[in-house]
Amino acid sequence: MNNMKRIDRSQKVRHGFHEAKWDEPIIYELSCPGERGVLVPKADKKIAEEVGEGTTALPASLRRKESVNLPELSQSRVLRHYMRLSQMTLGADVNIEIGQGTCTMKYSPKVNEQLSRTLFDLHPLQDESTVQGILEIYHETDKYMQEISGMKRFTFQPGGGSQGLFTMASVVKAYFDSVGSDRDEFITTIYSHPSDAAAPTLKGYKIIYLQPDPVTGLPTMEAFKAACTERTAGFIQANPEDTGLYNGHIKEFTDYAHKMGALCCYDQANGNAVLGVARAKEAGFDMCHFNLHKTFSTPHGCGGPACGATGVREGLEKYLPAPIVDFDGKNYFLNYDLEDKEYGVHKVRSFYGVAPVVFKTYCWIRSMGPEGLYQVTKTAVLNNNYMYKRMLEIPGVSAYYIDGNNQRVEQCRYTMEKIFNDTGVSTGDVQRRMMDFGMHYWTSHHPYFLPEPITLEPTETPSKADIDEYVDTLAYVLNECYTNPEYVKSAPHNSTMHQIDESGMDDPDKWAITWKTYLRKYK
Repeated sequence: MNNMKRIDRSQKVRHGFHEAKWDEPIIYELSCPGERGVLVPKADKKIAEEVGEGTTALPASLRRKESVNLPELSQSRVLRHYMRLSQMTLGADVNIEIGQGTCTMKYSPKVNEQLSRTLFDLHPLQDESTVQGILEIYHETDKYMQEISGMKRFTFQPGGGSQGLFTMASVVKAYFDSVGSDRDEFITTIYSHPSDAAAPTLKGYKIIYLQPDPVTGLPTMEAFKAACTERTAGFIQANPEDTGLYNGHIKEFTDYAHKMGALCCYDQANGNAVLGVARAKEAGFDMCHFNLHKTFSTPHGCGGPACGATGVREGLEKYLPAPIVDFDGKNYFLNYDLEDKEYGVHKVRSFYGVAPVVFKTYCWIRSMGPEGLYQVTKTAVLNNNYMYKRMLEIPGVSAYYIDGNNQRVEQCRYTMEKIFNDTGVSTGDVQRRMMDFGMHYWTSHHPYFLPEPITLEPTETPSKADIDEYVDTLAYVLNECYTNPEYVKSAPHNSTMHQIDESGMDDPDKWAITWKTYLRKYK
């Protein structure tokens, strides 16, 4: 023991990281016919005499002609399979998750996760009398969202942020249909989330993009006035945009849109910059949506489950998708009797919300309180501005619109354009190399409006030490771009992942999204 050397922890960069890598087949390839994890007992004789084989009561059209195709494995093999997969996964509980910019990975309290498991046995078709508890949670969370945003009423029916945006576009369409208007244009900005354009497009609208001012990075009022006409149905924008820039003159935009007869939609999926500071109502928006995983810690869940909580101002509630949760003084109930039955949105999803997600939102808001929510914003903004200062100290890293004297708020989209021009190493190469240190790193939505982008968002979760470790690691990799560029280009080296041939990504004929599709195409 006396000969052992103390481990050197003076360097924050984890050079010794090596992720577990299993040569693990997909579960269908592990399947062994006849193998079982659970043996379901046969029905007692009396029950069998009463119900027969159990399917006779089903109409013939609902009975399977073939047994369901499921993998057949023992419990121990199922456990090994998923434990191995979990060891090949990075996430907010494993690594410092700063690199998923705009998607917002923050800590999700484990007590909330445990509480939400009490809802796993709920079924959306249960009688309302048996689900009074979760209906009350929906109703109370609606009230919290109203207070936070200034909106009049919320729905939790949308299954995610993009569907929340689609709900807002649908409300706009329903409103103008109800007044007999044929407006057919929607305005957004190029730095808002791409779904801000995609959602109205699905409703048949033509998209008018606002370009940024070359100095401030924000659209000008003159450009907005030129775009907003009698054809404009809606204005939809993220604020702050995905660059991290906040438009402090947004009320002038919404006022002018209203003057022209349009409705204004706030993509507030990420509210970490404005909790307790600014609300959608005072900014002049007619509706807004929150992504509960981004702002309210539900968590992200690798693209789902999420919830695009969508709220509208007074006068637009009748267009919301049904049902909404109401309280008659005695019971909570699903209210399908919305006012505008002809033009209302009716539904954007089969059932009402994701119960565990809304429950975790409720728990988080209650535990934080008004002061805590405000502190979330202060800490998130402080963390981002500290990180911003440190990032701009890295040789070759910059950010556009620095001369605009406009503060980044909760995130920033940086650029390593100079490093790429000097070395030929791209932001995608750096993304893969960061995996060798157990860290995630995000570039940008496509197309890249800013060259060689790096989009980072610390949120309120990481400490100063966490931010330092992440930035130090990224600085190390960016220095490698100059000292050993081929090593970066050939990364990852210590990760479970490897470089793949992406030449078929845009060819649907080569896609195999399910096991059955794979067997049909390639076996």
